[in-house]
Amino acid sequence: QVQLVESGGTSAQAGGSLRLSCSVSSSTHMVGGLHLGWFRQAQGKEREEVASIDSRHNTEYADSVKGRFTASRDNAKNILYLQMNSLKLEDTAMYYCAADSRRNYCRGAFCLGSSLFDYWGQGTQVTVSS
Repeated sequence: QVQLVESGGTSAQAGGSLRLSCSVSSSTHMVGGLHLGWFRQAQGKEREEVASIDSRHNTEYADSVKGRFTASRDNAKNILYLQMNSLKLEDTAMYYCAADSRRNYCRGAFCLGSSLFDYWGQGTQVTVSS
């Protein structure tokens, strides 16, 4: 079992920045060895991938956030981060962190597939306004 709890979601202005955090815990897996991801779902739309980061800190990003968002992890604290810069109105969504317990290393766009991830947090809301 893996537990994930997101925080940091709030309202921000377009062009601004936010940092989301995801606290990860597990009694059955070494958190530092997990492949982790960020996803988002805007109201009325399907969930979409945002970023992933593996145990070696290799990252993958959706084209929509590339160059603006940065995923990172602190394995000493078991926390996953998403630094969001140059926010746009279309970044408004519920943001979820997720864990892929079946692999610790992942490279390529394949790593953003939501079907890889078997544990999910409850989400944190980000609202961007003009």
